[in-house]
Amino acid sequence: MTAVLRLPDFPWDSLAPLKERASAFADADLPGASGRGIVDLSVGTPVDATPQVVRDALASASDAPGYPLTYGTADLREAVAAWFAARRGVPDVDPSGVLPTIGSKELVAWLPVLLGLGPGDVVGFPRVAYPTYDVGARLAGATPLPVDSLTSLGPPTAATTPKLLWLNTPGNPTGKVLGVEHLAKVVVWAREHGVVVASDECYAELDWRPREAGSTEPPTTPSILDPRVTGGSHEGLLCVYSLSKQSNLAGYRAAFVVGDPAVVGRVLEVRKHAGMIVPWPVQRALLAALGDVAHVEEQKARYAARRAVLLPAVEAFGLRVDDSEAGLYLWATAGEDGRETLARLAEVGVLAAPGDFYGAAGRRHVRIALTAPDERIAAAATRLERAAGR
Repeated sequence: MTAVLRLPDFPWDSLAPLKERASAFADADLPGASGRGIVDLSVGTPVDATPQVVRDALASASDAPGYPLTYGTADLREAVAAWFAARRGVPDVDPSGVLPTIGSKELVAWLPVLLGLGPGDVVGFPRVAYPTYDVGARLAGATPLPVDSLTSLGPPTAATTPKLLWLNTPGNPTGKVLGVEHLAKVVVWAREHGVVVASDECYAELDWRPREAGSTEPPTTPSILDPRVTGGSHEGLLCVYSLSKQSNLAGYRAAFVVGDPAVVGRVLEVRKHAGMIVPWPVQRALLAALGDVAHVEEQKARYAARRAVLLPAVEAFGLRVDDSEAGLYLWATAGEDGRETLARLAEVGVLAAPGDFYGAAGRRHVRIALTAPDERIAAAATRLERAAGR
């Protein structure tokens, strides 16, 4: 119980007063839905329909009386390897280094435990980051360590050198994309110091950076498993990926971890004993989703359209949008404490997430999600622009 007692409060509970204020918004001069109620942009929960091809696969596999394989079926692991080659520029994934997981959050939270980390071990993660990296270290009884850069770790010591180092690219909440050169330097350093690197890349299909000059292809977010990064070996490297965002499968809990077969094998052995198994129908749905590119492109286009509506309205409201190169959020600041910004947004019926949810270094920012229906995104834009006098 010691580790559980050390967990922080669940952060979204603190938004209740702001949610109540935003919910009370009413402006008779604004038309229809634009003039009433909350536009909740505080959580990145998908709202669009699950693709029919995935739903059909789930239904077809619904007769599932036996226990599924913790390791996943061979065709699923091969499909993940093929997806990395086709969509991420990683042609050398070994299917033996693929493991389906029950969503990505549970893998993030339990990876330190699954790797056998405990008291005296350090888990590093970005200084502005998804809070579950910190929680996972605490669940293991390890020491959570926010990291600005490799140089900030100083000379290698047991107190400062992580056994596990988390990367997040594209980042949540910042939307920052780490480049090939940066990732390659991390890999070289990690191998010199015996550090496992786990890269959380669940927003990789939602890259908003412009095409390079002369290219007809959209930019590809580099993976930690990219051969330009790895030097041809996945030793000590893990990539975590979820279909929650790209395929609207948050309710399915469909994800996987991929990388060094030896490290994945260690994780697999514990999960087999613990019964951490992705249900058979979900494994079949995951397989179908990986084989269908069309729905991913359609969903990306929806988010791109919402971003095009919301971004200029946020800037008109007086916020500067930093990074936000990819993913489902605008990382914005008015140069003030983020809680003050949230209060001003709530006055016009818009709820966002405070940057301090993601670490003290984010306290002057807010995170604004694109995951709302078109009508609510339009309502938020109308309110923000109206408040700015436009």
